[in-house]
Amino acid sequence: MPAPAPPVPASASAAARQTPSSAPANHGVPRTPKASSGDEPFVSPPLTLWGKTWRMLLAFTVGFVAFGAVLSESAPSDAAAALDLLAGLVALGLLPFRRRAPLLVACLITVLASVSSFSIGALVIATVSLATRRRWREVLPVAVLWFLSTMVFEVVTEPADPLELWVVALITLAVLVPTVLAGFSIGGRRELFAVLQARAETAEREQSARVAQARTAERAAIAREMHDVLAHRISLVAMHSGALAYRNDLTADETTEVATVIRDNAHLALTELREVLGVLRAPEVRWSTATGPAAPPERPQPTLATLDELLDETRAAGTPVTLRVPVEPAVLATLAPSTGRTAFRVVQEALTNARKHAPGRPVTLSVDGAPGSRLTIVASNATDGPPRGLGEPALPSSGLGLTGLAERVNLAGGHLEHGVDDHGTFTVRAWVPWTS
Repeated sequence: MPAPAPPVPASASAAARQTPSSAPANHGVPRTPKASSGDEPFVSPPLTLWGKTWRMLLAFTVGFVAFGAVLSESAPSDAAAALDLLAGLVALGLLPFRRRAPLLVACLITVLASVSSFSIGALVIATVSLATRRRWREVLPVAVLWFLSTMVFEVVTEPADPLELWVVALITLAVLVPTVLAGFSIGGRRELFAVLQARAETAEREQSARVAQARTAERAAIAREMHDVLAHRISLVAMHSGALAYRNDLTADETTEVATVIRDNAHLALTELREVLGVLRAPEVRWSTATGPAAPPERPQPTLATLDELLDETRAAGTPVTLRVPVEPAVLATLAPSTGRTAFRVVQEALTNARKHAPGRPVTLSVDGAPGSRLTIVASNATDGPPRGLGEPALPSSGLGLTGLAERVNLAGGHLEHGVDDHGTFTVRAWVPWTS
């Protein structure tokens, strides 16, 4: 039996167990947007070319209509009209920068609107854009500045009596309040859409992680099953074929007997390999019943009930085995199939390792336990026996047999340990809960 495999570093095992949910949240994964708190506003998505174009066209159209209305009503001087038009063009030029500095741009356009009716369209767009940030400490100063700039424009353009100023003030509020509310509404819808999108992406990532974990677990189970099934058969084939290659004193009957064992175990290995690999392929309906097609029946898995056959094969391969079973056969038969299958795999792996790494040396096997308690399996053999035959090669080892066996036992709720004591005896000791 081999020496114990080196332990896996804790950092490596922790990294292997790390799931996407416990990984850092800044590895290219967008964060879920936070709800508006007034301090960290939601960032609006970037505008497309058409989004920029229609906003500029709308601001130009509204400003042009307002400029024409002022020209027709108050008939300002050419200098005043030129200043109005120039300030309006400057406001339109500032409008594309409202995403980078929304508060500054809104304030500048509002100041320009105090001397330019052509800036009113840009002012509306800039105020809506600022309100989408949903920060009252930014919106309120701009709203006050907007109100004051309108009053200044009315006084500078055409002196009016207090009644007319009150009418202008009411009209200004009637335009300002819906503009701010529209911006808040647009910002809320954008934030809600971004939150829902982020949640959908998170759900997709979590689903992908669950699928990946399920695939990894299935691959590990298949790998354990293939190792448990094939290692025993292939080791028997290798042992007997080695005898044919290095033994020249075998009689014809002995050669025939060894060749028969090799053939039978090779056929069994192929059969069991085909059954294990069947789970990797899409299911094919090849059986039918009275009610319709059905899946092919599964081959019964080995349990402790087939332990005698395993021991006979091991003894026939030249490894003496001493079995100690203090438990009555009737009591042992009450074991659940899953527990019996796990115990059988432990015994099979122990005997296979003994045959591969300590050929010809006796193995002591003990199976003990009681219902409601534990089922304990102990297998041991000496590691300092006579040397291997001259020229006889050592059987290859994957180094994963005991690792996979420990995983299988842990999944059954038990524990497995192995090692060499001071007397040179390698021991595998495992226990699983006794389930009936």
